[in-house]
Amino acid sequence: MDSGKVIERVKAILTTPKTEWPVAAAEPATVSGLYAGYIAIIAALPIIAGFIKGSLIGASIFGITVRTPIGMGIVGMVLHYALTLALVYVMALIINALAPTFGGQKDMLQALKTVAYAWTASWIAGIAVIVPWLGWLIAIAGAVYAIYLLYLGLPHTMKCPPEKAGGYTAVSIIIAIVLSWIVALIVGGVIGTAAMSGAAMSGLHVTGNNGDSVTVDSNSALGKLAAMGQRAEQASKELDAAQKSGDSAAQSAAMGKMMGAVSGSNGPVEALAPDQIKAFLPESLGNLKRTSTSAQRNNAMGMQISEATAEYSGDNNQRITLEVTDTGGAKGFMAMAAAMAPEEEKETDHGYEKTYTADGNMVHEAWDTQSKSGEYSVVLGKRFTVKANGNVDSIDQLKQAVTSVDMSKLESLKDAGVKSN
Repeated sequence: MDSGKVIERVKAILTTPKTEWPVAAAEPATVSGLYAGYIAIIAALPIIAGFIKGSLIGASIFGITVRTPIGMGIVGMVLHYALTLALVYVMALIINALAPTFGGQKDMLQALKTVAYAWTASWIAGIAVIVPWLGWLIAIAGAVYAIYLLYLGLPHTMKCPPEKAGGYTAVSIIIAIVLSWIVALIVGGVIGTAAMSGAAMSGLHVTGNNGDSVTVDSNSALGKLAAMGQRAEQASKELDAAQKSGDSAAQSAAMGKMMGAVSGSNGPVEALAPDQIKAFLPESLGNLKRTSTSAQRNNAMGMQISEATAEYSGDNNQRITLEVTDTGGAKGFMAMAAAMAPEEEKETDHGYEKTYTADGNMVHEAWDTQSKSGEYSVVLGKRFTVKANGNVDSIDQLKQAVTSVDMSKLESLKDAGVKSN
């Protein structure tokens, strides 16, 4: 295994796909080589991240942290990994079988390359499940970019006419969603949870009576992702130059620039300082007194995220956790994912959950009348999130907790720390 080559391929297919696909299609390879040297490595990353999130970190539901038992989490992780490797091969078989239908040439090895490299975006973005609440948004953006990569790659690997790549992509993705859903249900049945995906088709517009052509709206999510790729191409050249120079400061700056281009933020973004974001947390929420606070700013691969959290408690075991997060360098992903997030509402005999848009901001709320617990969160300026969860008398208390934050002042900082390239 040459880790350097793996990293170079990941970087190239994500940042310069138009020039990398012809290279990938032409290079010699074997099925075993692709699996051992690339697929088995990259496909494992989001699955390991999912295990860390599910069994070690846990998920907060109605103010309660829920973790999958480690033993069961390991079983689910191994099963998910095995099914993912199998799914890659099944999708390659399907893409290979569909080739003549869309004017392409059957070649199983090229079909496997197609799946492996197109799905790279989804696998890499899937690592973000570790990030509280925001991870699924980044994962959606990665899934959409994977569709775009597939669309770009099919004419090179499967030799289909470019005008038929849209229909070829659409049919392949529909099948992939169904198969992925089945895998999720199988794994969910083992570890006690289930997941579904459907937003991956956002931004892809198939046109024509026979569905063989595609139009990408420049204002759509897919069109914006294409623009991100173009910006990232120039940034990646600067990163290469910085790496060759050996200057660590230049490498850090170049990495930040590239991540800014890929995330759509048009430059590196410095998230708010911990003390600055912590100042938005009030000393009390009604008759609930603040018992603890924490704040931190993390930097990974040139992308900064800041978060401040406070705990409040009062009589009758009432408690609220209030969080303010600055997505910083990931704000481009945040804006795109928020635009793709569907509005939905679910009701049960003892509660509800809904996601909607209010005053241009994405809002999520959930309430359980039996446990008297819930969650209310708002995305501000396509960059900041304010979330309250806990055990109180009504959802209105959680809404008041969120609005106790100076929302207008926080939103006014949406361009703070943004450095244009």
